[in-house]
Formats: sequence, structure tokens, C-alpha cells
Amino acid sequence: MIKKIISIFFVAMILFSLSACGSKEAKLKDGYYTAHIDGFEVGHGWQEYVTIGVSNGKIITVEYNAINKAGFKKSWDMAYMRNMNQSQGTYPNNYTRRYAAQLLEKQSSAAIDTVSGATNSGKNFKLLVEAALEKAKIGDCSVAIVSHES
Repeated sequence: MIKKIISIFFVAMILFSLSACGSKEAKLKDGYYTAHIDGFEVGHGWQEYVTIGVSNGKIITVEYNAINKAGFKKSWDMAYMRNMNQSQGTYPNNYTRRYAAQLLEKQSSAAIDTVSGATNSGKNFKLLVEAALEKAKIGDCSVAIVSHES
């Protein structure tokens, strides 16, 4: 009788573990995950990046920005902000926060709406988030590098 109970227990455990492997959505591992574009943007000299923080399997923090070779953040560049806002109706400190807020709310890059005037940055944001999320699924905190051509 005990052998039968043990056998049933092991079969149940195997079936349970197989059903977990077939789950469509992998749980994110706690930690901080970063992805950045490979190289600096030609002409403007910025390199976009995203860092996400995960706790209890959910995204709890998002930083999206770009830096130049000196490490200066794009969202801090007042001249860039004024020029872009005048021509595009948005600027880095605005659209980076809007993209980050959408990711926090939706927990996925798939449903993120593009911000008018920041379409290319929106595409890059989604690519960067996907790369960071792939790292978060396996708990790999090394920096993911995303090609411009991705």
C-alpha cells in the first residue's frame, strides 16, 4: 500500500512539473536587468538603454534613457529638449517616462502605444525591453546588447 501511495505521489509530481514547463508565460526572476543599443547613434551620439527591476515576478521599476560617450543623459539635455519639443511635440524626459509608465502598467512591451514624435525611440524601447525580459526569465543580470538592425 505504501509503495502504491509513493508511486502515485511521484507520478503526480512528474505530471505537475511537466504542466509547469508547458506554461506560456515564464515567471520573471527578481533582480535588475539592463539592455542597451550596441554603439552610439550616428549623428546625435546617443546610446539608448533600459533597466528594469523585478520583484516577486513583476516589473516594479523601469529606467529608459540614453547616454552620450561622456555619460551625460539625454533627458537632461535642455537644448536637445527644446529643439525636439519644438519640432516633434515631445522630448526625452517626457516620452521616456511615458514608455516606462506603460511598461509598469501593462507588464509587457507588446501592448505599449507609440508616443507621437518618438516613434524610433518607441521601437528601440520595445527591443530593449524584450532583451531585458529575456534575461529576467532566466535570472541573467549581465547586460543585453541589442543591435540597431534588430
